[in-house]
Amino acid sequence: MIDKSVPYVSFLMRRDKDAPVPEYKLPDGYKFVFYKTGDEKSWAEIETSVLEFAEEANALEYFDHEFKPHIRELDKRCLFIENNNGEKIATSTAWWCCPDKKCLARLHWVAVKPEYQGLGLGNAIIARCTQLMLELDAGKDCFLSTQTWSHKAVKIYEKFGYYITSEKNICRDKNENHERAIAVLREIYNGDRE
Repeated sequence: MIDKSVPYVSFLMRRDKDAPVPEYKLPDGYKFVFYKTGDEKSWAEIETSVLEFAEEANALEYFDHEFKPHIRELDKRCLFIENNNGEKIATSTAWWCCPDKKCLARLHWVAVKPEYQGLGLGNAIIARCTQLMLELDAGKDCFLSTQTWSHKAVKIYEKFGYYITSEKNICRDKNENHERAIAVLREIYNGDRE
């Protein structure tokens, strides 16, 4: 869940392609499924539930802009976790970005509905999505874009080998405030907000 009580600073994290991927299994009663036509509504619902978007309409607009031009990739890159009732309750995408013709794998839009957080689903979907990137984008380092409001997720990303990078730009994402992000995170973690 996003914590808007702390200063907002965006930053980038990178993961070396050779870093090991810890294994996390899904708890009983949950399963991984890939995107199927129409699942953009579930994606928007999940992302809005964690406050990434103010309204589902905004999330759907983003989905259409970011993912629809590459719709044929989604059935192998956009991952969901479903519960026993077939409800999609978590998502992440093994995406990519190709600046200057050098492609990088991108862990994109990780989210777990608030009522399902704390069950290990975030660990499981990050592990599976990172593994997908290694399979689909072999030989490429991975990165993600995040912010201090997601400080709980940052601790999880670190378990999977992601680290805050000082690179100024990766793809279209700017990383001009990474030192400020580190200072804010240090303050949060020293204050036991984890």
